[in-house]
Amino acid sequence: MNSLQALWAAGSIAVIGATERPGAMGRLPIEYLQKYGYQGFIAPVNPKGGQVLGLPVFSSMASIGRAVDLALVMVPAAAVLEAVTDCAQAGTSVCIVMSSGFAETGANGAAAQDELVRVSRAHGMRLVGPNCIGAVGGPARVLATFSPVFSSTATPIPDGNIALVSQSGALGFGALSLGIERGVPIGIAVTTGNEADVTALDVAVQLVNDPSVDAVLMYIESLGDIGALVGAAELKPIAVVKAGRSEAGARAAASHTGALASADKVVDSALRQAGIARVADLDALLDAGALFATGARMPGSGIGIVTTSGGSGILAADSIAACGMQLAQLEAATIADLTAVVPSYGNATNPVDVTAAVMAEPGLFEQCVDRLAADPSVDAIVACFAVLVGADVTRIARALGAVRTRTGLPVVAVRTGAASLAPEGAAVLAANGVPVYPTPERAVAALQALHATSLRRTRAVLAGPLAQVPAAGASEKQLKQIFAAAGLPVPESVLVSSVDEAVAAVPKVGGVAVLKAVAPGLLHKSDVGGVVLGVTAENVADVFTHLAALGGQVLVERFVQGGVEVIVGINPSALGSVLTVGVGGVLTEIVADTAVRMLPVDEIDVREMIAETALTPMLAGVRGATPSDIDALVRVVVRLADCTREWPTGFELDLNPIAVLSDGCWILDAMYVNAKDGNLLQHAGGH
Repeated sequence: MNSLQALWAAGSIAVIGATERPGAMGRLPIEYLQKYGYQGFIAPVNPKGGQVLGLPVFSSMASIGRAVDLALVMVPAAAVLEAVTDCAQAGTSVCIVMSSGFAETGANGAAAQDELVRVSRAHGMRLVGPNCIGAVGGPARVLATFSPVFSSTATPIPDGNIALVSQSGALGFGALSLGIERGVPIGIAVTTGNEADVTALDVAVQLVNDPSVDAVLMYIESLGDIGALVGAAELKPIAVVKAGRSEAGARAAASHTGALASADKVVDSALRQAGIARVADLDALLDAGALFATGARMPGSGIGIVTTSGGSGILAADSIAACGMQLAQLEAATIADLTAVVPSYGNATNPVDVTAAVMAEPGLFEQCVDRLAADPSVDAIVACFAVLVGADVTRIARALGAVRTRTGLPVVAVRTGAASLAPEGAAVLAANGVPVYPTPERAVAALQALHATSLRRTRAVLAGPLAQVPAAGASEKQLKQIFAAAGLPVPESVLVSSVDEAVAAVPKVGGVAVLKAVAPGLLHKSDVGGVVLGVTAENVADVFTHLAALGGQVLVERFVQGGVEVIVGINPSALGSVLTVGVGGVLTEIVADTAVRMLPVDEIDVREMIAETALTPMLAGVRGATPSDIDALVRVVVRLADCTREWPTGFELDLNPIAVLSDGCWILDAMYVNAKDGNLLQHAGGH
């Protein structure tokens, strides 16, 4: 048994700080373990000795005479280090520190918490918490918690194929209780508290590898390296509520794209690319869990709707469009078959409105559902009922369940009506593998989560030569030479130091030039008049004199006119390097329309990014304008991501703008920040 599996599969549990006093925290875990039939060894520990609920109390972990799988530390903060040391020296596999008063209280508490981790790791023991409510569930009936949820006589033992992991203890066990109430089969729940050692991600990885678990639901407040979770998500569905959407940018970035790639957008991208569903709230998390529990998968995005209410069908269709999935386009043969069954005042196209009249005719609803499920464009079915009562509940449940069993398609039901109209309805439908939702919006959101966890794609990352790493203090000319050597398109340019050199350079770059001041530390040149467009031989001397006064040399570059301006950047984040693509040029800050992906990426990723922004209509040609060369832009972005893949960790790169013309594109402006020493190499200021 992996050590973390002790959280839900421990064969022996010690409770340090155990007491006989009714209602005390040190008594509740023992009370719960006995109440719910835990069959393993329970060892109350307290130097005072005595008995707790009929069990002999040990004076220390060492006095137990055997190593235990799981220890619960429930003593005041000042005594926790001694207790953790006692556990570690006794060979305990996992220790849950339930006591508070550590990192959540400030610097001193954080230092004390670090010492707990040091002691634990020195002895090979894993530490959960501090400030943790514990873990419950599994076939062993582990109740390693003091949560009041289990003091209620109405709370059953967690049972089912879904696992729940939460950084927040109270929220996690509250969600567990809601899941139990709704019939979501959560069989294991683990909370992780301060995460001094063991994180929610660590636990999730172990749960995915447990054969009794078919899917994992998570509430997290921080997200570190998700590399291990990526592999886990390939095995079983994972849905996440990540708190903190409203946080402003996580850091002050030197580059435009660093500022535009907010922490929350990066989290969204990282989870999506890992095949993990990010859901909005706890309701959506439990809704996803109910669907995950059926074992269905949904790699396609076409949804068929069958409804007895035209209004419900419209709401479902709106939700499908809003979340980026598709209303299945039925074949003509399917529509013809449905037309033969559906009343003339109904609708035989998708959404299929069978009307309430069909419900009164046995067999007709079943025919409609069967024919809809047989259409090759349908990847899932949403069945909407405004009111469902009486014998119809069992009949409809069986019909939907039969489709689910025969086809393997995910099937969800929507009952928009009081549960009291058919109290047994949800249970009957769930027993047939059909989760039930109160609104079409929630049903579609659950399908969206299932779809997100069902997508699998191996990225075809290029393997071309790497671009040379820019040296600190390199000029813009040198930076663009590096890009040119890597096969990226940059205009011809000449770096000049005198009027005569400037005059001679203009013909070399095509006769019309852009002149840019090249001065150390000058980031946004256009803000100080450091960029002049459309320079010719007639005015180049005056322009050079003006720009040279800003300090440094002047770059004379071919003037590329027109095109759609795009911003592309690569920036660091806590989760890895982030690629940003969006509307560039003077509109960058005004529009702030960008898409992000974690590197590596391929052509499919880049095309998806472009489609997520206003670049798509802009590149297609607005109001009769000539379409831009989107293929050239895609090639440049993919090549840029590939050839910089081994540049120093933490660098920032901004290309703004890349001008996309009707034939090809050009990198007109570039900025690079070396994370190691913070030196800005150069920033061209833009055309």
